[in-house]
Amino acid sequence: MRPRIATLAFCTLLGAISGDAAAQRSADEPVDPKLRVALLEAVAEAESFEDRFTAEVWLSDMSMRLTKQVPDSVERLHILKTVHQQATRAELPPELVLAVIDVESDFDRFAISSASALGLMQVMPFWVNELGQSDKNMLFDIEFNVLLGCRILKYYLDMEDGDYVQGLARYNGSTGRRA
Repeated sequence: MRPRIATLAFCTLLGAISGDAAAQRSADEPVDPKLRVALLEAVAEAESFEDRFTAEVWLSDMSMRLTKQVPDSVERLHILKTVHQQATRAELPPELVLAVIDVESDFDRFAISSASALGLMQVMPFWVNELGQSDKNMLFDIEFNVLLGCRILKYYLDMEDGDYVQGLARYNGSTGRRA
């Protein structure tokens, strides 16, 4: 698809958003022009998608779904691009990674669990030391946290021969516990 046609299709898509996103704004209210620009820039920089149209559709759909959890459109698109890129590199479905982030941190990049896990994907701080680093605050960095989280999740899923229930239980630290 040619870039101009893809951009027009994307703008049409933004103007015709329905479902949950439509409930957040009235039918007469136009799409936020700043959000439109931010999405177009994100699409132009997206490297892990098959083509621009796929990037436009996925980013706009996911962005609208996460509006309540991540109100800042720049941060939201940064998270989405990072998740798609790192999940694709780790051969994971990006939507699975988004689901893990939703459950683990509710998309709060500064989340700290009762077990001291940090960031979006709730990575344990000992991994920073294991990687020869000393600043556990690195886990609040979106790219670093998602990179580690995706690789850890992939390792556990591979360990469990692709069994999502067992792999996710390992990731969450709840293997062998029902509660």
